[in-house]
Amino acid sequence: METAQRSNHLTDYLVIGGGIMGLAMARSLRTRFPSASITLIEKESGVAHHASGRNSGVLHAGFYYSADSLKARFCREGNKAWRAYAQSSGLRMNDCHKVVVAQSEDELPTLHELFKRGQVNGVPLQMVDEKELAEIESNAKTTQQAIYSPSTAIVDPNEACQSLHRDLSAQGVIFHFSTAYGRRISGNAILAGGKRFEAGHIINCAGLYADRIAREFGFCEHYAIIPFKGVYLKYSGPDKPIRRCIYTVPNLRNPFLGVHYSVTVDGTVKIGPTAIPALWRENYGGLSGFSLPELLEVLRWEAPMFMFDAAGFRALAFREMKKYSKSHMASLAANMVKSIDASRFDTWMRPGIRAQLIDKRSLKLLHDFVVEGDKGSTHVLNAVSPAFTSSLPFADWICDERIS
Repeated sequence: METAQRSNHLTDYLVIGGGIMGLAMARSLRTRFPSASITLIEKESGVAHHASGRNSGVLHAGFYYSADSLKARFCREGNKAWRAYAQSSGLRMNDCHKVVVAQSEDELPTLHELFKRGQVNGVPLQMVDEKELAEIESNAKTTQQAIYSPSTAIVDPNEACQSLHRDLSAQGVIFHFSTAYGRRISGNAILAGGKRFEAGHIINCAGLYADRIAREFGFCEHYAIIPFKGVYLKYSGPDKPIRRCIYTVPNLRNPFLGVHYSVTVDGTVKIGPTAIPALWRENYGGLSGFSLPELLEVLRWEAPMFMFDAAGFRALAFREMKKYSKSHMASLAANMVKSIDASRFDTWMRPGIRAQLIDKRSLKLLHDFVVEGDKGSTHVLNAVSPAFTSSLPFADWICDERIS
């Protein structure tokens, strides 16, 4: 009786989530099925209110990822696709390039492994010495060698998502904002925002809540999403201390790239991000978005990960918590350059939350993208970095391989 009184929306394809993956999925669906009806629902008042609009906007080159991963498969092509889209759509882009520097000789083997992965993945890279590095980025500092990535660039992620939204609206995709997913009724019928939606195929791109929705459709049995808070510090000085993105050599055992320098499309220099374990899914600051059930759910997984130091989680948590200190963050960044006024890193930027998937059986953080589904629904479960870069070819692959 309850559902019969609610408005009913029938559609061929229903996308849940107005972040970059939801928008990319709607774009791919429209290209492949031009006469199909496509609807996208989003709980916020517009697109990209969460991770997709709060990330760095870096178009990664694709050399961090092992060749057998989905990330390696889509990152390189995504870099090209976004460059083409930015040019055709008039989006601002900072073609800043990137260097990866070694802070000690101990990091050189990992630096060489990254270069090797880049070669296998077909990514344009150069291994440079200290003199060559100085010609590329005069302020960068390394030990013996560094990697130069000429295809790395930066766009404004909000501008990119708003542009996709305009394109899709013009192509007949129907958007329902302020329409939060409620529950599955039966089959491919759901309640969202007080409305009943029914679709031939449902594509779940709900980010921080993708695991919950997937479980209602019988998926995500072995996985759970735990949130990590990412925050950048902005440089307030009148000078421009760097021109290129400067990254340090990452720890390949975890999926985070560590503190690095980036330069936004308007020339702002920033350092970050953090990867601080959050206590609920939208734990942006203070008690904002607080949910006791979510707190208990997150602690259910973070507590044993901390207790048993699963995948080095305890060390990661302590290391990241220290980054709440501006001076500590600035000191980490200062090690990568020859000179900088660290006190000018004085303004926290808008935080983002990474929807990181863990394997509940091993308590390990999953590195690669994860997609599950059947003929009626598809669930994008681990769309973490470089998901923004990879989104366009990643969505094409999902459409071609999993949706008919």
